[in-house]
Amino acid sequence: MARALVTGATGFVGMWVARQLLKEKMSVRVLVRPNSDRRNLAGLNVEAVEGDLRDPDSLRAALQGCEELYHVAAFYSTAEEDGPLMYEINVGGTKTLFKAACRAGVQRIVYTSTIGTIGRPADGSLPTEDTEFNLWDTSSHYARSKHLAEMVALSMAQDGMP
Repeated sequence: MARALVTGATGFVGMWVARQLLKEKMSVRVLVRPNSDRRNLAGLNVEAVEGDLRDPDSLRAALQGCEELYHVAAFYSTAEEDGPLMYEINVGGTKTLFKAACRAGVQRIVYTSTIGTIGRPADGSLPTEDTEFNLWDTSSHYARSKHLAEMVALSMAQDGMP
């Protein structure tokens, strides 16, 4: 049975990713912070491993034996003073995780971003996924950090990351 690591499974979207993988008969491991609220994992047949996106050793251990990675985790805050931490976790942590996954031989990596990374067309028309991010001056640290993390994912994919 193939094994997948899911980050962010204690949150709403990550929990549903884990549930769907279980339905597909995957073995699911979830990365959780030591103090995470794990109520969304109650009753799920998952292996919880403690770690942190900023800790390469914990990521290496969590990825051991995994063929797939579903990266859903992110740090969200509306507090201005949390900006540096959002970049550290959402951008730096994503890069650290993806490097560890490549070294571990993970065969498939799925990255979950956010609608906040889609720009706004100058003509007022509806944006699409192809609309370039142009909200540097008006968006939150969260949206900017997720955009930069998305750029990490796309760049690493162009360089051969699965």
